[in-house]
Amino acid sequence: MRERDGTPHGHLDERTAVLMLHGRSVPVLAGFDLEYKSYSWADALAKAGYDVFMMDLQGSGLSPRPKMDDPYNVNPAQQSLLKPRPPGFPGGQPHYPFQLTNSNSDRDELNTVVDWIIHNRGVKKVAFIGWSAAAFTMGPYAVKNPGKVSSLFLLAPIFPPDGTSNAPASLPLPGFPMFVSTKSGTWNGWGNEALCAGQREPAMKDVVWDAIMKSDPVGSTWGPVGEGLNRIRNFVRWGWNKTTAAQGGVLGGSVPVLIAYGEYDKQANTSSEDPELNFSVPALYNAIAGDHKLMVKLDCAGHSVVWEMQHENVHDLSKHWLKHLKVDGKTQGIFDMDTNGAISPAP
Repeated sequence: MRERDGTPHGHLDERTAVLMLHGRSVPVLAGFDLEYKSYSWADALAKAGYDVFMMDLQGSGLSPRPKMDDPYNVNPAQQSLLKPRPPGFPGGQPHYPFQLTNSNSDRDELNTVVDWIIHNRGVKKVAFIGWSAAAFTMGPYAVKNPGKVSSLFLLAPIFPPDGTSNAPASLPLPGFPMFVSTKSGTWNGWGNEALCAGQREPAMKDVVWDAIMKSDPVGSTWGPVGEGLNRIRNFVRWGWNKTTAAQGGVLGGSVPVLIAYGEYDKQANTSSEDPELNFSVPALYNAIAGDHKLMVKLDCAGHSVVWEMQHENVHDLSKHWLKHLKVDGKTQGIFDMDTNGAISPAP
């Protein structure tokens, strides 16, 4: 966990704690605290007076990565990407033939950090900011623990409205502990959603990858020399769907919710016959039962908006949300944001 404490001296009793959580494939520091130009979202919030915490779940970033130092535990279908490093690796079946973590373990880890912040920083509740698959952890946690969560800001949330509610009959679930991704694969996948002129800086290809590799001391020594591979934990998830989002009227009730997503985001909005892979951001907005809910669609933005032209507007949106819990003076509704940061009701 990293902390950027922006609480002004003399105002410690007014401290507002914010906890930021990463998605599936990008460690928290590369996503939220990128030390390049104006891209550090955490720094922007700290400068606005917030006490900002960023955590990596087990299997991600600088947190422990059990079973992930063993190249045999890479998805067998991807093991060809490990050549030429580690040298002499012949490939083979996983030594640990299970998925690494699950919804229960992730929410338990989140709870440990929330309790630490509440106890050690003297706050009653924590404001959540989550990107992408962080919604699987933060959403259900807020539903079950509204007394600890002051608000929920979800950027490009992954939400399967008809996903499973129940844990597997037995855990750990068979499979493998991790996937890997390459620099070019990451950049090109992001590029499929970069459809506006100037949407992303060419320099970000190196800047972002270097930050990911800085959080992966083992993966950086695998695969292509001078590039490395990003190790991505494999986790089984459940309990985040239209039933959960509506449960008890918590989301949009005692826990106000703001959802933001890019108009070109193809990862948070999909079309699949498999209910576990059929994701929809608008379906999350519709599923939230409470009235205090807002959704903002960002023009000229994709799933990786934290590294795109709209990033500062997202920072400003989150600062306004944390202070006022409103968008355009309203506590409910659907809005569009243009590339200048201007907000208007959706047509």
